[in-house]
Amino acid sequence: MTDLTTLDASVLAEKIHSREVSSVEVTQAHLDRISAVDSEYHAFLHVAGEQALEAAAAVDTSLAAGNAPASALAGVPIALKDIFTTTDMPTTCASKILEGWVAPYDATLTTKLRAAGIPILGKTNLDEFAMGSSTENSAYGPTRNPWDVTRIPGGSGGGSAAALASRQAPLAIGTDTGGSIRQPAAVTATVGTKPTYGTVSRFGLIACASSLDQGGPCGRTVLDTALLHEVIAGHDPRDSTSIDAPVRPVVAAAREGAHGDLRGVKVGVVKELHSDSYQPGVIGSFDAAVEQLKALGAEVVEVSCPSFEYALASYYLVLPSEVSSNLARFDAMRYGMRVDDGNMSADQVMAATRAAGFGPEVKRRIMIGTYALSSGYYDAYYGSALKVRTLIARDFDKAYEQVDVLVSPTSPFTPWKLGEKVNDPLAMYLSDLCTLPTNLAGHCAMSVPSGLSADDNLPVGLQIMAPAMADERLYRVGAAYEAARGLIGTAV
Repeated sequence: MTDLTTLDASVLAEKIHSREVSSVEVTQAHLDRISAVDSEYHAFLHVAGEQALEAAAAVDTSLAAGNAPASALAGVPIALKDIFTTTDMPTTCASKILEGWVAPYDATLTTKLRAAGIPILGKTNLDEFAMGSSTENSAYGPTRNPWDVTRIPGGSGGGSAAALASRQAPLAIGTDTGGSIRQPAAVTATVGTKPTYGTVSRFGLIACASSLDQGGPCGRTVLDTALLHEVIAGHDPRDSTSIDAPVRPVVAAAREGAHGDLRGVKVGVVKELHSDSYQPGVIGSFDAAVEQLKALGAEVVEVSCPSFEYALASYYLVLPSEVSSNLARFDAMRYGMRVDDGNMSADQVMAATRAAGFGPEVKRRIMIGTYALSSGYYDAYYGSALKVRTLIARDFDKAYEQVDVLVSPTSPFTPWKLGEKVNDPLAMYLSDLCTLPTNLAGHCAMSVPSGLSADDNLPVGLQIMAPAMADERLYRVGAAYEAARGLIGTAV
């Protein structure tokens, strides 16, 4: 019998909906896989076996009664990043300050998954409050890359990416603030999309940086990711930044792209995101991917976006400034961890709790942000960063006047060794060089596997970028490239 954990989500959905297999069988197979291997990878912080099987049984009962599937993915289980609120399991953001906390409401994205009949296997590990590029900043220990357990799985969504790569889940949800979906996808040879800002609700997504955060779909194929994208996208009046517009036809675009014809598509190679300082194997893989796009009929030109040079500096002022504001809510007064010996003032309780509850990277970003927003420094730092953000958006606009999509490596490096950069924050931040500009502009982008690096035989990702509200372009180009590239092997 076929191992159900090896099948694509789209294939599993077909089998479930035709009642060739049951959702309970598929869900149990993945729960068994988690039980067997997750001690090695630590992708999950919480496994919700009972709830997942109940949801799966409900799908099977509905199908047996002759009802149509609730969605194209009904019955296919999923791993959910532990930053979306859930009423039936803890939401910790991988922080001690929220250890064991169960939210009183579901995130909109969680609600959409439940309504679509998608069983939630559990909550995945991340860098604390989504701050990091390696999932080493989790208060509950690092996640390990299934391609090489001595290496990082990317961050902040390393748990979701590792769950996919190790066949513990056929689908996963991540969030992307500066590359936290795309960079883990690149270093685990999976697919991840950062949708256009405002097209997937942030209600119930515990905020890191509100103007940058975006939930998004993760899968092992472009089609699987597109199917999940259409489930979770859509307007939400509870999110003030939500765009009231129809969901983009990303599934149709993925199916069209799979035919492998990119004639008429103009692709821009971003000059500023192609550097001799990048790992040679990454550049080699990227250049080969560009040649493949040409072979598919795409017209490829070089595009310059000069303000991208300042994206890293701008991002690491905007993000910590918003972090310092958002994390002020964790004050030990209303919920979460509380350090109090019974003789402490409110200020002392707050200080002691935050000192004990937040990890070093979170504290670092709170301090940077508080300084950048302080009197006398606001204009020099935060204000200047916002001006650069505007220039980056203008560079994108000029580029998209010439081309349909832009491409670059997803990350300048393949996954590094656990512990290698944990004491060098700047070296860690540099892994997001290629992904940051899209978040600052609010546009959409995707990472698809582009093979294994000739340097170390580890995964490399191709980043495809498109304008706001043109997410379908990512899926057409990504699916065409994926079909032409063929299989690159699996981690396990």
